[in-house]
Amino acid sequence: MKNLYKNILCVLALGITFASCDDYLDDVPKGSKTPTTLADYEAFIRDEYTNQQVNVEQALNLMNDRFQTAANLAYYRLTNANYFWDENANRIELNQADETTYYRTYAGISTFNLIIENALTTTEATEADQRILWAQAKMLRAMSYFNLTNFYADTYTTANASKLSVPLITSASINAPSKQVTIQEMYDFILKDVNEAIPYLPKVSVTALHPNLGAGYAFSARVYLQMNNYTEALKYADLALAENNKLYDWVTFYNTNKTLIDTPNSYTTVASPMGYNYVENYTFRHGSSYSLGRELSIPVDRAARFETGDVRFKSRWKLRTVGADTYYYSTLSGMYNFGGITTVEVYLIKAECLARDNKITDALTVLNTVRKTRILPADYTDISTADKTTALNAIFKTKRNELILTLIPFADARRLNAEGTYPFSLSKVSEGTTYNLSSTSHMWTMPFPLGATSNPGNGTLTQNVPK
Repeated sequence: MKNLYKNILCVLALGITFASCDDYLDDVPKGSKTPTTLADYEAFIRDEYTNQQVNVEQALNLMNDRFQTAANLAYYRLTNANYFWDENANRIELNQADETTYYRTYAGISTFNLIIENALTTTEATEADQRILWAQAKMLRAMSYFNLTNFYADTYTTANASKLSVPLITSASINAPSKQVTIQEMYDFILKDVNEAIPYLPKVSVTALHPNLGAGYAFSARVYLQMNNYTEALKYADLALAENNKLYDWVTFYNTNKTLIDTPNSYTTVASPMGYNYVENYTFRHGSSYSLGRELSIPVDRAARFETGDVRFKSRWKLRTVGADTYYYSTLSGMYNFGGITTVEVYLIKAECLARDNKITDALTVLNTVRKTRILPADYTDISTADKTTALNAIFKTKRNELILTLIPFADARRLNAEGTYPFSLSKVSEGTTYNLSSTSHMWTMPFPLGATSNPGNGTLTQNVPK
């Protein structure tokens, strides 16, 4: 997929905001094409490296899901603070250079605002096609706001609902007003966008970058789960799985590539199956490692938390030592759907919702359906228990492993910590020193970058975390 219409839009203040179509048409550079047709605006969605990137690298650092070299930790002070859970570090002051998450996400939002504003009046299109593009932009905007609010604001709870979230911008105008709304207002806005989009989403999209009906249902399940509304989350999980319930057979993938995967000290790559045509995709978006062509490496102690016989893990990483650093190095190359939505997430949302409703047997049936496609038969045993806590912890563990290097394990940890019943904390020993991250730490909310608070555009921006 090619980047199209790059540099058509202007990059300016709060986040990154684009000029509206009317503003842009006032001064079109000679030789440039003015977007007017449906195809012109649809091309913005295909501009995947600009508008479809979901960079949550500091969340990956806090979770210790990404390995960081000693050199990186010495050079990048914010990365070091998150990686070693330094609660004394002033991450607000340190967040001067690491602003990609904020600005890149708002760049995408501005693009989606531009499409929403113009899709229904585009030329060379049927009304039905106009509505599809409009709906897909609404979906992508909602997904982007979900990512922002689950990165820079406290997680959703009744007690937290009146706290501030992130700036809400609904216009592509260069002078668009920016209001930092409450967490409740942001979730209401997200659900409104999705509910308006769903009736017009196609069952099958033109590319994996374009959200389909399954994506609409799956994302709704994600949002309701984050709001602790298990009834609605389960309803939409079932609707999503009715659209697509496929799971990739990682056991077959491993057996097919076993010789190369198991060759000692060989780091020759195998093509990633998790690209645009991955059968589990509802919608595809790039993650933090989108441009590398290879997954991020993971720490040794993080690798130890995968199940024995997990060939999805075994097919993706191999132990390696380079100088003073030992870690699990990626052995796949290609594309990875780390910012979109896949069926495995929805299966595990369904499993959690069933367990929450004390339907333990049904929940474990769903969980084991996923595990059978990941665990070697020689190592596989059904997880079986009548205990709710044991069942939920098995679901949480599988989900953290399945969705590693995405925002979701971080968002789930925040949700569980706020609930308090199944809190998530971390501990590690590095060079003889023990480090801990408690479930109540302020570090579970990321600070806005200084550039954003210093220049909030047409609005105000208040930090949501003390440091």
